[in-house]
Amino acid sequence: MNLDRTVNKLLIPNELSLESVQQALHDLCKYDIEYGEIYFQSICSESWSIEESIVKKGGYSISQGMGVRAIVGEKTGFAYSDEISPTALRQTVKAAGGIARKGGSGRARILTEKSVKQLYLPLNPLESIEREQKIKILQEMDRYARNKCPQITQFNATISGTYENVLITASDGTLAGDIRPMIRISCSVVVKKGDRIEGGTAGGGGRCGYEFFFDTVGTVSRFISYVDEAIRIAMVNLESKAAPAGVFPVVLSAGWSGVLIHEAVGHGLEGDTCRKGESVYSKLIGEQVASELCTIVDDGTIARARGSLSIDDEGEPSRYNVLIENGKLKSFMYDKHSAHLAGKVSTGNGRRDSYSSTPQTRMTNTYMLPGTSEEAEMIESVKKGIYAVSLGGGQVDVTSGKFVFSVNEAYEINNGKVGHPLKGITLIGDAIGVMKKVSMVGNNLKFDGGVGTCGKGGQWVPVGIGIPSVKVDEITIGGTK
Repeated sequence: MNLDRTVNKLLIPNELSLESVQQALHDLCKYDIEYGEIYFQSICSESWSIEESIVKKGGYSISQGMGVRAIVGEKTGFAYSDEISPTALRQTVKAAGGIARKGGSGRARILTEKSVKQLYLPLNPLESIEREQKIKILQEMDRYARNKCPQITQFNATISGTYENVLITASDGTLAGDIRPMIRISCSVVVKKGDRIEGGTAGGGGRCGYEFFFDTVGTVSRFISYVDEAIRIAMVNLESKAAPAGVFPVVLSAGWSGVLIHEAVGHGLEGDTCRKGESVYSKLIGEQVASELCTIVDDGTIARARGSLSIDDEGEPSRYNVLIENGKLKSFMYDKHSAHLAGKVSTGNGRRDSYSSTPQTRMTNTYMLPGTSEEAEMIESVKKGIYAVSLGGGQVDVTSGKFVFSVNEAYEINNGKVGHPLKGITLIGDAIGVMKKVSMVGNNLKFDGGVGTCGKGGQWVPVGIGIPSVKVDEITIGGTK
């Protein structure tokens, strides 16, 4: 069904057909390339924002185009067009084939539709509710926030959605289409107490329609729960004190602490980097790279999750890939090109941000599997340490595995009890060293709310992260005290 809809959306109105695309692939293969691909895409997106209790910004955009890739060994010829038409297709094929030209002639395999499990409904979220309802959500969030917390000096919120159609065809016979919805709400508050000003942010979303935000969480609508969380974080920050520096045991809370897994571990396991020997993990397959309590997976098959894809951007079905099992490095993630060069097969991790970019090996939803411990046990086992609830941005050197992360929300632990909130914390270490010091893994796996975005090579794609509570016996803490 998705294939027919994407053909009708991307090809038929632009005077193209599967037969003409098949011929274009044959023409591309006449440059005697090893692999050729034509990727079609259209994206409709919108966003609405409220500031100073006024919906000041609204935007709507439509873009479409196609990218043609030709590969010979390490060499890639790539060209793209912002227009989808027979003429543009011929010119783009000629440009990409000419770049990668090996000389000779060849033919593409006959296009054959792939069998794909649909992980989300092929709907247009932009049409799932009326414009007035989207604006009303923002106004209700603003009114609720200001009534609940008089200390708020600023409240901002944005609601956004995208409706994406992709069609992937390739010389290996790949023929696949996908319709990808995406929605998101993010909000931020600024609060003031005396001379002190602090902030908090929250949000969520996924691959579904806007009606998702009307689901009840506890006693309130989901979009109101985001406001509650942003206020809670801001008020905690108002009471926080400077963090100590040194080496401490750290208990990572379930959920947003998964940033550590994504950044410090996940990027080091992407096959395009590992194949070139540029990752600290490159030559460690089968070796112990974490505590035996740690099993880490990349899973693009979670229904409606932000990082999930029915097919990746090379037409491969997403998979459940075990990367580290009981602490031992089991496998890397691959896109088609890096897999071919490494003598492997694609793991469904070929992703790009648009038709104007080439695919790279990218994560989908990356998380650690749960263990058997209770979070309370972990905290009780710490005499003096840190309880990190939410991690922020940071830097990771995949060659050495060394990382530095900021912590958005943290508390001191004294004699097995959670104490005063802290601010100004950074976590410093190396991925393998820290992961080997994991001594307890919780039974409470939790995922982020659906707002994560990952950058690599100038491209940004939606991702998901998750982790149960984890106790690390030692991490270096950069504090301000």
